[in-house]
Amino acid sequence: LRRLASLLNCFVFLQTTFIVEEVSKIIKDSIETVIGENSYKHGRVNQWTTSVVEQCLIQLSKLDKPFKFIVNCIIMQKNGAGLQTASTCFWDNTTDGSCTVRWENDTMYVIISIFGLAI
Repeated sequence: LRRLASLLNCFVFLQTTFIVEEVSKIIKDSIETVIGENSYKHGRVNQWTTSVVEQCLIQLSKLDKPFKFIVNCIIMQKNGAGLQTASTCFWDNTTDGSCTVRWENDTMYVIISIFGLAI
């Protein structure tokens, strides 16, 4: 009975906790699906950002976890320019979390941040 209770607690924990490794994989897979090996093209950036955040949300919803998600995407041409960004949140560290992935190819950087807030 104790083992069953322990397994149930573990399941509940996994279903109600923001797991960075799980979200990181979703981000990387979404970028690869949408952008892949494309070169930076200014005219496609708007479409790419929209598609990547939508793909992330679709995959996050498949986790079927009680979370509200915020997805932010930055696509930047590799041209030597600097970029500084910051975020802050007030949340419950035991359930909520965030994950940021920086992906790059020869012509661009893609930076995706996802915040998960337990409902």
